Amino acid sequence: MNIIFQNARLINPAQNLDMRGSIKVSETGVIDTIAFDEDTVPSGPNDRVIDMSGKVVASGFFDMHCHLREPGQEYKETLETGSRAAIAGGFTGVAVMPNTKPVIDSPLGAAFIKHNAKDLPIDIEIVAAMTEESKGEKLSPYGKLCSYGIKAISDDGTAVQTSRMMRLVFEYAASFDLLVIQHCEDTSLSSGGIMNEGSYSSLLGLKGIPDVAEVITLARDINLIEYLQKHKLNPPIASPKYHVPHISTAGALHLVRQAKAKGMQVTCEVTPHHFTLTEQDLYEADDKGNYIMKPPLCSRENRDAILEGLIDGTIDAIACDHAPHARHEKECSADQSAFGIIGLETSVGLTLSELVHTQKITIYRAIELLSSNPRKIMGLSPILFEPGSQANFTFIDPEETWTYTEDLVRSKSRNTPFLNRTMKGRAVGIYHKGVLHGLE
Repeated sequence: MNIIFQNARLINPAQNLDMRGSIKVSETGVIDTIAFDEDTVPSGPNDRVIDMSGKVVASGFFDMHCHLREPGQEYKETLETGSRAAIAGGFTGVAVMPNTKPVIDSPLGAAFIKHNAKDLPIDIEIVAAMTEESKGEKLSPYGKLCSYGIKAISDDGTAVQTSRMMRLVFEYAASFDLLVIQHCEDTSLSSGGIMNEGSYSSLLGLKGIPDVAEVITLARDINLIEYLQKHKLNPPIASPKYHVPHISTAGALHLVRQAKAKGMQVTCEVTPHHFTLTEQDLYEADDKGNYIMKPPLCSRENRDAILEGLIDGTIDAIACDHAPHARHEKECSADQSAFGIIGLETSVGLTLSELVHTQKITIYRAIELLSSNPRKIMGLSPILFEPGSQANFTFIDPEETWTYTEDLVRSKSRNTPFLNRTMKGRAVGIYHKGVLHGLE
């Protein structure tokens, strides 16, 4: 059946598009007709017409930092349950990180993910490990991984600690045009830490993680990139593409600003929990395990710097760092808690509530952070709103007020500090791969 999405606000930053209009999608999932302004798309007897007045049809959202736990930890999440959570949150695609068991560091691991993801209703991109088993000792086979469509590498929850190995990563990755995603953390400073180092960690008696641990690793990496660019070593290499996930400190943002000003290919993302919560929220919480993550919830000063980075354009993307854990891994003492929270289902709501409705950013900028920029950073083709293109939409009701209750959770896990939180603005469905989800 053809579907007409009538009277919507159409937003696609990849095309600098923000207009009132209507879109007709054929039963094969291809855009048939687009009409702008007050014009409508004529409907036939077999067309389904959905009135989108007050709603947004956005280019499909893509989260570039997710942990779907398969293979090896399916008791926390699977590709299938993670896809359900993604759809509930308004995402038509996600990138899965390699810290599975075994680590995705070889063509065999990539083939496993691709095989198990091929029939899922969303797109699954794979981020492979930088080094074998993410141990920081030996490079993964980047060339073979590229033959499986890998576009990015990361050791995810751990940074490559030695400068020599990081130099090799940059040289080898640049030769294959791979995006390097570095979890910036100097473990000689952070080892054993539970939360941000400061007055609240002292009050709770928990070992702290100093925020400079993020800055030191990032500074080293940027200096290495500059060195490689300056000396144009033999054989010459392209400039490495470098991405900072879940950035959380003013110092790191300052370094990213400097790198961008020099024309370096450096980008960064922020999570909704880091622009919404601070270390004080952990201090005041009863369920402290659901406030334990890496990097840790930051100080108010660092949170304010993050908000400024979102406003001034330093931050390129929002990614939720969806990290499911079983109840027993979170319902324990804070110093025994696993790091991370789920986030696919709350990312859009928090972005609209905390950023758009507070007038820090526009809804156009929010969609850029959630859709077109992540795809561009990952080297994916842009979504186009034009006849003949595959329809890939996220539907938003920016005014809907809703509460995230446990019965709405589609993830296999429940580890989130946002249960029973009321938000304004919501993803109400997606259209992808010829199938409509939501808008019932």
